[in-house]
Amino acid sequence: MGKNKLWIIALIVSCLVFMPTINYSAQAEGAKQGSVSVPVTSGLTGSANSAKTFYLDLPSGVSSSAIKTGTLKYSGSNSVVGAISIENGKIKLTLKGTAKDETFPVEGKDQSFNRPFVTNPGNSIWRYADGRRWQINNYDEYRDVNTFYNAAATDYSTPSTNPPTKNVSTKSITIVPPNSATWFRKDQTVVPFSSVNESSIKMQLGTLLDGAKGAGGLKNGKIVITYQVPTANVRPEQVSDNFEKGQWVEGRLYFVKQPYYYEAQAKLTSYSYAGTVTFDYSPPDQATLNGTATLEKPSPNPIKLEGSKVDVKINVKGELLGYTDSSNIEEWVFYAKEKNGTAKADMKKEYSKQLTASKSFDFAIPASRVVNDNFKQDYTLTVVIRFKKPVVTKTGTITSLEQSMEVSAGVYKKDNPVSYPSVPSTPPKPEGKPPIARITAPKYIKAGSDMMVYGGNSSDPDGYITDYAWGTPGAEGGIENTARGYVWYTRDKVGETFPITLTVVDNDGMTGSTSTEVTVIEPRPSADLEISGSLKQNRKTTLTNSSSSPTRFPIIKSRTQVTISAVSGGTNADIKYSGSLAELESKDVLFRIPGKYRATIHVENTAGYASDKEITFDIAPDESPVAYFAMPIGAYRDPTNGNKAVISIDDMSFSSDKDNITRRIWEYRYDSNNNGSFTDEGWVQFSSENKTRLNLELYQVGKYEVRVTVIEEFGQPTIEDFVTDADRLRTSSEATQNVIERIVEVNNRPPEVDWDF
Repeated sequence: MGKNKLWIIALIVSCLVFMPTINYSAQAEGAKQGSVSVPVTSGLTGSANSAKTFYLDLPSGVSSSAIKTGTLKYSGSNSVVGAISIENGKIKLTLKGTAKDETFPVEGKDQSFNRPFVTNPGNSIWRYADGRRWQINNYDEYRDVNTFYNAAATDYSTPSTNPPTKNVSTKSITIVPPNSATWFRKDQTVVPFSSVNESSIKMQLGTLLDGAKGAGGLKNGKIVITYQVPTANVRPEQVSDNFEKGQWVEGRLYFVKQPYYYEAQAKLTSYSYAGTVTFDYSPPDQATLNGTATLEKPSPNPIKLEGSKVDVKINVKGELLGYTDSSNIEEWVFYAKEKNGTAKADMKKEYSKQLTASKSFDFAIPASRVVNDNFKQDYTLTVVIRFKKPVVTKTGTITSLEQSMEVSAGVYKKDNPVSYPSVPSTPPKPEGKPPIARITAPKYIKAGSDMMVYGGNSSDPDGYITDYAWGTPGAEGGIENTARGYVWYTRDKVGETFPITLTVVDNDGMTGSTSTEVTVIEPRPSADLEISGSLKQNRKTTLTNSSSSPTRFPIIKSRTQVTISAVSGGTNADIKYSGSLAELESKDVLFRIPGKYRATIHVENTAGYASDKEITFDIAPDESPVAYFAMPIGAYRDPTNGNKAVISIDDMSFSSDKDNITRRIWEYRYDSNNNGSFTDEGWVQFSSENKTRLNLELYQVGKYEVRVTVIEEFGQPTIEDFVTDADRLRTSSEATQNVIERIVEVNNRPPEVDWDF
């Protein structure tokens, strides 16, 4: 089966390239050492990748017959399985993969890398029959129970249209467990849950959706969310049977949408391959011109006639072997003409001092020539290399070398005239399903850019893929017997379209083929800017130059120009950064005022092309924290405790934009003259320890007003050189909480009467 498979690959390659040669004697040289590289491959997982067989193309100018097989030697970190050999003009070796246990971060999402899970907890808020009161249901996270209280309507309609604005808490009941998540690496590769370290799993919460004000947290394995009602998300709800009845009774469920996902560490065993195979070979002892003519179009050949013509493209390549003085090359000359046809001919020259050169020729077969069911057009191709000074050979001196070749392009109307003979002395093709070849490659590629060609999506319905045979005419570089590789196109190929072909072989020796095309375009750079970080007032943002250019035509840093300016809201003076924007790669920037801003970039590359890009972005305002707390409306003095009344206070203040509350200043004032007003009383501070649960001890009978002032610290990185303490926002509960909720009345405990005698 293996011989049958390799014969198929050899047949494919021989159909792609026809390489007749003519030899001229030159000065003999001694044996030389050559080498080929094993394609660097890493990150392969699964036991099927613990060992791989490679078929390596020989270097240019080296034939398989010239290699001394006893000198084949592998150097690298892999272990060789079996012997290194020459098969079908290629070096064959099998390597054992280098195993690596890799630990890396992963994220658990809802089937897609960019889609977190979303839970929708909420609170029941019901309107009473009088139309002017609402029952507010709330979750008490400390007791893990649902409670409720009543609140008067604050609007002026009867029945009340919406409940009063309140801060409430809720918990999520339904949470997708980690083992039901789809786990991704940072490059969006899926990782099985079995590879995830379960002890490292942590849930991460996102910002509430649909503009809801509030924030969630993880407490006792639950998602607990404190938010402000009413919210934009609401649906009708049936009130309970024991709730009062009446015309204006109405039940509503206000809810929020809380995104969440998981973070963890995963561990996988991956296999990698690399290294070099060296060998000794006898180089040509004569100046040799190796000519190659490749029919790039039509593909396949022959092709069925559709339309008024069939396009033909032929690539002619010349390679000078056994001669190294490239400065003595005067010119390369390429000829192409139709044979026994209209005698249409073309000639192209190449003046570069290179030992290898190539040119492409375009022809067309008009439909009028296809009189019968099939038609074949022959072409004669010639490559000539001319020298400035005569070259001495064994038979005398020469001033040029010439190589002629022929190719044929076929067209048929109905039945394909080509049939492939059976292979002698090989087993019959097994029954089974052929593999399906698939190519992933860009439609357009800039000259000078490395282009990845990928065939890893190829599949076999009843087995697996064992070999890949690629055709990349017109490209520099080549792709080995591997699922992926890189090629690139020179600048003189701009405007041309080239085919890429792939034939895959499965474990039954069956083949599947496909092809695609790529068009080479001008090597223009792509100017680009990215703004990252927290796009919020007084926070650190990072402006990054993410421009790109073809690898062989890099961007000239000294010609890069970047500007940042205000569009609305702020001014240019509100844009703060250190140093200058010259030759920008990355710069930390702070915006003092919220608003819309613009950044521009201009880049140029070594090919003489330029590109510009402009981005606009919004800097959000820094939101003030919301100050809110809960306490009883009344308390009694306790004679057994120094006649004190102890008021238990729970703070529920929060930052709506994920900043951190770092200081809480608690104060009260006492209505000493019992006139019902506190404006003539002074505030007394009783705590500044940033506590969220505390007790207030009071001694006098009467009413007390309590307030808390919360001060926040930036929840995201800033640039300290450009901010002050005044930029840290603060809020008093006087501005965010009804005064009725902040007043507590202290009374004496009523006497107890005992009627026992």
